[in-house]
Amino acid sequence: MATATGVAEEHLLAALAYLQCAVGCAVFARNRQTNSVYGRHALPSHRLRVPARAAWVVQELPSLALPLYQYASESAPRLRSAPNCILLAMFLVHYGHRCLIYPFLMRGGKPMPLLACTMAIMFCTCNGYLQSRYLSHCAVYADDWVTDPRFLIGFGLWLTGMLINIHSDHILRNLRKPGDTGYKIPRGGLFEYVTAANYFGEIMEWCGYALASWSVQGAAFAFFTFCFLSGRAKEHHEWYLRKFEEYPKFRKIIIPFLF
Repeated sequence: MATATGVAEEHLLAALAYLQCAVGCAVFARNRQTNSVYGRHALPSHRLRVPARAAWVVQELPSLALPLYQYASESAPRLRSAPNCILLAMFLVHYGHRCLIYPFLMRGGKPMPLLACTMAIMFCTCNGYLQSRYLSHCAVYADDWVTDPRFLIGFGLWLTGMLINIHSDHILRNLRKPGDTGYKIPRGGLFEYVTAANYFGEIMEWCGYALASWSVQGAAFAFFTFCFLSGRAKEHHEWYLRKFEEYPKFRKIIIPFLF
């Protein structure tokens, strides 16, 4: 890659990161005024829908395929560095689980409105390009970056957040026993402290990734994740309070003991 082209791409990736932050702010503001467009909050007017499993596979696929492409590419100079490989692997592991494992563990699942699926595809394509291209072509780390406290703490947060997310999804999947219908109050794990334990885990995961990568691109992704999921968590929390009189009033929305 020519130097001028490389500098131009660095500027493009920085601009995309700032754009992601701006979109995150817009999403946060919108979520405070309107309902989500899928799941239990989807409106009947959304008639065009995609089966849940197919929607999850298709929408998450770009964030899996783009990092894999960079790994396979011979023109990804930064992936000769161990820190870059590990950071991109962190991104890849999450989306490998989201695309290839999570959808096939689902029990039922309401069809997703086509609009929501399309928006998710667009986000995963843009963010998959942003993260994988930055780490494979632009990010420069010292060889000993993996021993830096920022990387070690960030990696620990990423791993803990992913485990919380997976465990919380397991709890949600097993709320209904065979033959059961309707909704139930989640119990166990971090659901004892927050309504959206699965979202809390994912936010922690990407905050850890942002710290470990120490980059504007990683921070933008973490910020967008918080803006998007905190709004959905608040919506879930209010729904549970309306539906269940016995819903624990001490539970916070998404951050234990705080919010």
